[in-house]
Amino acid sequence: MSCRVSIIVLSVLCIAGCGSSNTPAAPSQPSTATVTIVAGARTLTTTAYSPNPLNITRGTTVTWVNNDTSTHDQIADGGAFATGIIEVGGRASATFQTAGAFPYHCGRHPGMVATINVQ
Repeated sequence: MSCRVSIIVLSVLCIAGCGSSNTPAAPSQPSTATVTIVAGARTLTTTAYSPNPLNITRGTTVTWVNNDTSTHDQIADGGAFATGIIEVGGRASATFQTAGAFPYHCGRHPGMVATINVQ
């Protein structure tokens, strides 16, 4: 009878040990996304930014790259972010920690509009 008990105890210990792992979870890499301010953007509306809309997850850093021949500044309609002036060929970034929709526009060219959707 003690042999059966030993086998049962040994089996339980083996099964319990199989489910555990000492390997730590891999750290998540920061997410990034790029929005291009397209050439001729100052005369465009919803096509001034590419992509538009931009769909991202919380914690993503968005970088705007100015491929136009004019300076631009991106301002969230609700005040959640502002990039400051981005020179021709320049870039600026903002990180989004909160879920929601963030419509924005160019402060110098208010007809340039876009939205960032954060999940």
